Amino acid sequence: MQNFNTFNTTRLSLELFHVQTNTAFDLPPNLAVIRVGKPNDPIFPDIDISSLPNADLVSRIHAQIQLDGSNYFIEDLESSNGTFLNNTRLKPRTPYQVNLGDRIDLGQGGKVTFILQAKPQYQQNLSSTTIQFQDAENQRKTSVDKTTKLVGLALMVAGIVILTASIRVGIFFRIPGILLCCAGVFVLLQRRINPNLGWILIALGIAVIAFTGNVFASVNLFVILVSSALLFAGYQFFTTGKILDYDLRSLQGLIKK
Repeated sequence: MQNFNTFNTTRLSLELFHVQTNTAFDLPPNLAVIRVGKPNDPIFPDIDISSLPNADLVSRIHAQIQLDGSNYFIEDLESSNGTFLNNTRLKPRTPYQVNLGDRIDLGQGGKVTFILQAKPQYQQNLSSTTIQFQDAENQRKTSVDKTTKLVGLALMVAGIVILTASIRVGIFFRIPGILLCCAGVFVLLQRRINPNLGWILIALGIAVIAFTGNVFASVNLFVILVSSALLFAGYQFFTTGKILDYDLRSLQGLIKK
């Protein structure tokens, strides 16, 4: 690797500043290799410059910037019009160290020019503050207080109790099965008859009941709707602390009005 001026850039948020349009492209801090170019199925560059003037001078995957230890290096990926670092054309597939303030030209003629620079401090602070605010907001949204959870749990229990209390269950037996069971019991009471016959009759009776009996249940439609509403409201309170964007305090305010 050929070195220019040594400068540690790993602790800075860097960007490529496009001279012709005063546009800045952030270097993704989570990538060790950053490809610069234009979209090309199935490969997409990490920094897309297809919208810039004279982008036709830039190859699909023109160059890449990579992090090695504490330094950044730029490498031309056999582009058609070459890559220039401080007006010096780079050998293809050869990494060159790049430092703050260095000029990078994609293609000849200096028509697509970038300057490697650190992001302005206020932008870094703004990004950090925004991330912290988003984290705090997400944590606030995901946390549900104990009282709201208890209310949600109580609503779900109430919905289940109302639903189960209103269900009427009945069983309709076929007469032959009942008669067989009664006959089996009668045989067991007779000492002169083999008791195994009685057990066989009872087993047959149970089988007839099991295969021919009907189990039915009925429940009021209004009860189903009320129970479903309670279960839904309880689940929302228990998991999110809100129902239809209203928390407990908001609902209390609506009730008082």
